Amino acid sequence: MGTLLIPLAVVVLAVVVLLADLAPAKGDSRGVGSLAALGLLGIFGLTWVAPQGAAFMGTWVTDAFTTYVQRLVLAAGALACIGSIDHADAHFPRRQGEYYLLLLASIFGMTLLAGARELVLLLVAFETMGVPQYVLAAMHKDRKAGVEGATKLYLTGALSAGLTIYGASFLVGASGSTLLVDLVSAPASAASSVGALLVLAGVAFKLGAVPFHMWIPDTYQSAPTPFVAFLSVAPKVAAVAALVRISWADGTSALAVWAPQLLVLAVLTLTVGNLFALPQTNVRRLLAWSGVGHAGLLLLALALGDLDGVGAALFYLATYVFGNMGAFLIAEAVAPAAGESVADYAGLARRSPGLALAMLLCLLSLGGIPFVAGFWGKLLLFRTAWLAGHGALVFYGALLAVVSLFYYLKVARAMYVEPPRDASPVVVPRATLLAIVLALVGVVGLGLMPSGAWDGAVAAGESLRQGLVAAGR
Repeated sequence: MGTLLIPLAVVVLAVVVLLADLAPAKGDSRGVGSLAALGLLGIFGLTWVAPQGAAFMGTWVTDAFTTYVQRLVLAAGALACIGSIDHADAHFPRRQGEYYLLLLASIFGMTLLAGARELVLLLVAFETMGVPQYVLAAMHKDRKAGVEGATKLYLTGALSAGLTIYGASFLVGASGSTLLVDLVSAPASAASSVGALLVLAGVAFKLGAVPFHMWIPDTYQSAPTPFVAFLSVAPKVAAVAALVRISWADGTSALAVWAPQLLVLAVLTLTVGNLFALPQTNVRRLLAWSGVGHAGLLLLALALGDLDGVGAALFYLATYVFGNMGAFLIAEAVAPAAGESVADYAGLARRSPGLALAMLLCLLSLGGIPFVAGFWGKLLLFRTAWLAGHGALVFYGALLAVVSLFYYLKVARAMYVEPPRDASPVVVPRATLLAIVLALVGVVGLGLMPSGAWDGAVAAGESLRQGLVAAGR
């Protein structure tokens, strides 16, 4: 059971948060959010001492890949909890307990999914991750747009779950087993091909890939912003983990077989995400369409079908978590004082220079400008794709990266060039400010010292070759 330390620790934290929420309140209930955030930071530290190995006859494994994914999810969850303290206190003070409990339930599903080596367990973890998100997206019950965005998330999520489970039934029928190692090594057949496509479609929903992206702009615009910051990154981490786990077992990969489909999805997703982001005037919708474009880069890395591509995708996710969450958290800070449109950011550098600089660094990271985190993420991903012989796709991806600078710098231009509509400084609540600072630490830290995260991503990919699950079978 020691190998399940991290998922079990998340469960224990959820129980503690529930009991703390049930206790009679002696003041405000902001402490529930602080408890959840501190607990996740503590569990993040536990990932360095958690034992590795297989459990339950090889159906679950803790290896370097599992640990790397768990760290990304826990970091995103901790940032979301810290960034939610002020928002939850202001918008749903009597429902803070259920908010953090649902967030922890989703995180539990992600930490469990990271090490799943059996199809049923992976699907259960996948839905444990997804179902709480439907409720969290609708936490603003008094907003019509919030209910609409949550409904779109729920309907498309239910469809994707049906596709995934239906496709899984084909894979099990073709292989005669639910163990992922047997699914990967089974002979190719029409049933397995249909099953793989359906599963890929279901996972692409969580990744936000075209044409399974329809829910993203409306949900990102209407749901609670700190939750959207989490929703924009953590499900992508889990989706990449699911694709890798389903297609790679005991050193055998099926990613190369999926390469044509993944490359088509990558090109479509890159194109649609970046082009649709260009005309956006709302910052949250701009970041939503931008996220679709980033999903295309992740698909490009996975389409390489080798361990280098997996490592590049994992490192890219590490840089993306901090840059994208930082941008959304800054949007949360600016909205009450100014608004959500790009025009509302006019003169922010004069009103609140520190906040404008923070947003600029996050946007530069998302755009891949030296020397912040996103630059190394894009550079190493493109380098890996180039060495794999996909020079044309690298050129196309780099071209769209240049396109992305137009809409990222549109926000920067408003902040630094246009005159302010209001000269008063933007007041940022303490918890939200702390979350922004932590995100910036990740953006700048990974920009200055990317080697540690890159080495960890490479080691995570190499652990797939070792096939630790064999020890438990």
